[in-house]
Order: sequence, then structure tokens, then C-alpha cells
Amino acid sequence: MEHNIEFFTQDVDLPAIDYSLVRAGLSNLIEHHGLSCGPLSVIFCDNSYLLKVNQQFLDHDYYTDIITFNYSSKRIISGDLFISIQMVDDNALRLGGTFQSELSRVIIHGVLHLLGYDDHKESDIKTMRQQEEIWLNHFSELAG
Repeated sequence: MEHNIEFFTQDVDLPAIDYSLVRAGLSNLIEHHGLSCGPLSVIFCDNSYLLKVNQQFLDHDYYTDIITFNYSSKRIISGDLFISIQMVDDNALRLGGTFQSELSRVIIHGVLHLLGYDDHKESDIKTMRQQEEIWLNHFSELAG
């Protein structure tokens, strides 16, 4: 149910990406795990806004590219993904990739968290990166 995925902005412009492709890719990712897509919001913001979210809700005082709030139930994936467009852009430049590819990776990363993937231990980070790559490739295939 692709219409459950909505995109919003806070203090930034909406990034120029293929939103129908992102919706289809995320729906496929969630359905591949045997789950349904419930309400999922992707909120694009700047570094300062995401820092405030990090401080207020997680008691963390540092910049990050994404914060995921999980509202999922047993069979339905739901949540809010707050993404710093500035951080994504900085990471794309630092890693030598494109903004669109890095943004796709971060969105996938957030949904992987909603699906139960973690990235605290080294082995979990490796699994998360592998899943990101698999689904980034899948997004590319959807784009044709």
C-alpha cells in the first residue's frame, strides 16, 4: 500500500527524487519481510532541526543524518523518519557518491530499523550495510 508513505519538509525544500520509485521500493522492502506498510512519514529537515530532535527525544547532543521513531505493530510497519538533508549532502560529498544515492541509502536505513535491523554491534553494522546495498540495487532495478 504505497499511499501510506508520505513525505514532508521542515525548514528545507523537498529534495528532487523520484517519490513514486521510493514508495515502490520501500513497499517492496517491507513486503519482502512478510509485513505490511502502515503509515510511514519521511520528514526532511536541516542539521539544526535534527539536532534538536536528537536532544529532545533521545538525549543525544550530536548531529546525525537520520532519526527513526518506530510505531510498528507485530505485522504492520509504521514510523517517522527524520532526515537531515544537509548531513546527507555532506556524506555524499565525503563518500564520493551522489546525493540521490545517499538519500536513498538513508531512507532504506531508517526502514531497516523499523524492520528490526540494528547497527550497534560490528556484526549488526555489517548486516545493515549488506541490506542497504541489496535494496539500493533493487531501487536501481525499479528505475530501469
